[in-house]
Amino acid sequence: MVIAQYFVELIFYSFLGWIWESIYCSAKEKKWADRGFLFGPICPIYGSCVVVASIAFRFIPWLSDQTFPVWGIFIVCAIGSAIAEFSTSWVLEKRFHARWWDYSKVPLNLQGRICLPVSVAFGIAGILVVKYLIPYINGLHSQINPLFYEVTAIIFAMGFGADFALTEASLSALLKDVERFHEEFNIQAQQNYERVSRIFATRLSFNQKRILKNIVRLTAEKNKTLIQNASKQALVANLKEILRKEKQTYRSNRHERNEN
Repeated sequence: MVIAQYFVELIFYSFLGWIWESIYCSAKEKKWADRGFLFGPICPIYGSCVVVASIAFRFIPWLSDQTFPVWGIFIVCAIGSAIAEFSTSWVLEKRFHARWWDYSKVPLNLQGRICLPVSVAFGIAGILVVKYLIPYINGLHSQINPLFYEVTAIIFAMGFGADFALTEASLSALLKDVERFHEEFNIQAQQNYERVSRIFATRLSFNQKRILKNIVRLTAEKNKTLIQNASKQALVANLKEILRKEKQTYRSNRHERNEN
């Protein structure tokens, strides 16, 4: 039951993380941004961090001590979030040769994977989570039937597994298609670039379009030359621009139909 309870918490906190991430990015970009690596409305990195913090501040003696200072919570959460961000970014980049966030332009960053300002922000957020959110959620456990956690955990596990498999398949197919299209582009004449790009863009599934939009950039592959990597980056940027223009055209046409 304990494992089921923590898994339900993982999904719940991941959902809260997705809400925060989407609201923040939407406000920053001034348009709706469906954030996250997975297709569903969850950001597992947030859920994982909160669950680990919940376990740590409950079972590790010196952390669970009521006299443990607030500044100590800040340091633990800031360092923990930095480790989680760096490791997640590294794994995703090694697996998919892509980055979903890049702090290269932010001061005091490390390889663009983490940066001091964001880690400080997570440290402050960690204080609120540890002092208020986690105790509130833990207080609800005694009021909920243990069977609820077991059934809900099974449902969430099925949905999470299907979501991960779908995203993995879509992203792998997307990267293969980008590589194939890149090779085709090298064969095509420059004047056919825009036409071929539009044809390729129409073949992408909804999930692949969403993934492509959320990828900040594809990373360079060691077995590729600088020119090949640069042209692939230009290709991806052009595909994003095509998708953006198609979305704007769709909205304009819908607005005209509504006025008529």
